[in-house]
Amino acid sequence: MSLKHPIIAVTGSSGAGTTTVKHTFEAIFHRENVNAAVVEGDSFHRYTRDEMKRHIEEAEARGERGVSHFGPEANLFEELEHLFRAYGESATGRRRWYVHNEEQSVRRNLPMGTFTEWEDLPVGTDCLFYEGLHGAVQTDTVDAARHVDLLIGVVPTINLEWIQKLHRDTKLRGYSKEAVQDTILRRMHDYVHYIVPQFSRTHINFQRAPVVDTSNPFIARDVPTLEESMVVIRFKDPRGVDFPYLITMIDGAFMSRANTIVIPGGKLDLAMQLILTPLIWKLMERRRQWV
Repeated sequence: MSLKHPIIAVTGSSGAGTTTVKHTFEAIFHRENVNAAVVEGDSFHRYTRDEMKRHIEEAEARGERGVSHFGPEANLFEELEHLFRAYGESATGRRRWYVHNEEQSVRRNLPMGTFTEWEDLPVGTDCLFYEGLHGAVQTDTVDAARHVDLLIGVVPTINLEWIQKLHRDTKLRGYSKEAVQDTILRRMHDYVHYIVPQFSRTHINFQRAPVVDTSNPFIARDVPTLEESMVVIRFKDPRGVDFPYLITMIDGAFMSRANTIVIPGGKLDLAMQLILTPLIWKLMERRRQWV
């Protein structure tokens, strides 16, 4: 962690909704005039899309489980921790971008599923903002979580997570439903060992739970809306959290535990603004005292 060069990380599984939280942070950064160096977690995958496909096919041909984007074999965990450490020490580091879709392919003049070249982070930023799969990852040799000043987990219930992934990958990325199902199955071991443990290290978790039937996510024709959901917000350390204020400001909110507030899904953006803005103020004020 760094007083002078703070790091904020939003971590969650594929299809969890981390991009939505990223947009909320971007809105806060813009409103509060915070200059953030943005890093996308997918840029720390080890392989291009074609390389990943080849590794999976070769493993399955040997009767083995293919690598997954959730585990260490397919990611640059050491490089990610090095970035966090370098930024915390001197606001330096390197990043690149992963080309997800056709629009990005045209803009960057690169094939989909490939990476841009590594580049230095911009000079003079106020904080580092990471959004991706592994903001709080720990292994025997890597501990990214220890460098992060504010860790946010985005954790929908598992069936909702799968529904969101199925709809995103089939409609926006061109995969078949069967291919997405195979990916979910192949990733399960790494999901349990590298994704789930992160949410015990986060400072705040936002967990969306639908209040409509999602018992078979593989036949769901649409994604449950926020209005069809409740959101459970868990604070690792409830000291200093003004729960009475939040309950007053968020219609329909209530506390389910001493460190947990539950809100209607439609109030998620408001809740994030109310909760996260003061935390960013605190990080920036602490930074100003050390600059």
